[in-house]
Amino acid sequence: MSKYRITLNSEVYEMEVELIEEGSAPIKTEAVPAVRSTETPAAQKAPVQADSASADGTVVSPMPGTIVQLMAAQGDKVSKGQPILVLEAMKMENEITAAKDGVLSELRVAEGQTVAGGEILFTIG
Repeated sequence: MSKYRITLNSEVYEMEVELIEEGSAPIKTEAVPAVRSTETPAAQKAPVQADSASADGTVVSPMPGTIVQLMAAQGDKVSKGQPILVLEAMKMENEITAAKDGVLSELRVAEGQTVAGGEILFTIG
């Protein structure tokens, strides 16, 4: 038997899953909320390391979403891991961070803008 914790629509569920053999009778189960998050939205921001950065420092959106906050401006010096912007996707805020040290040479998004997965967000030179 394996235990899993699943988050669905901001509700956290704990589940036990048992591998059954072919021909076994189905087992009727019901998921029950296990833990309700009391964190504030700011605490729920998940840092997303820009692993999709190319060799020239271009960083693309890891998923479709909306830019809700810019935390750096074009021309700013940035450090690896520094938050550059917040991307909201599926009701979750994701901090997109700098993949390397450098200067934010190009910022292609604005607050409130909707972006597609794979769309260029910024470039660090």
